[in-house]
Amino acid sequence: MALTKKTMVSEIGRRTRLRNHDVQRVIETLIDVWTEELASGGRIELENFLVLEVQRIDRGEQRGMLSTGQPCRVIHRLVVRPSKPMRERLHKL
Repeated sequence: MALTKKTMVSEIGRRTRLRNHDVQRVIETLIDVWTEELASGGRIELENFLVLEVQRIDRGEQRGMLSTGQPCRVIHRLVVRPSKPMRERLHKL
């Protein structure tokens, strides 16, 4: 089962007794802040949960081509690393 934004909003609203509209605004703002941070090359650390960071990879001169015919020398990859407590919980599944 996937945890969608809609189910997150309703579950957080139920647990905190906040209005779903307010919870939705907070979640959307959080997504915007995270997107801006990652797009600027930053790193997001959620203690005891996970780390999100953008990894810059230099592929050299002759690696891959863009649709313009120019070589794609540098690519960026989103790296998601679970924390140690999260890894331990996942191994118990």
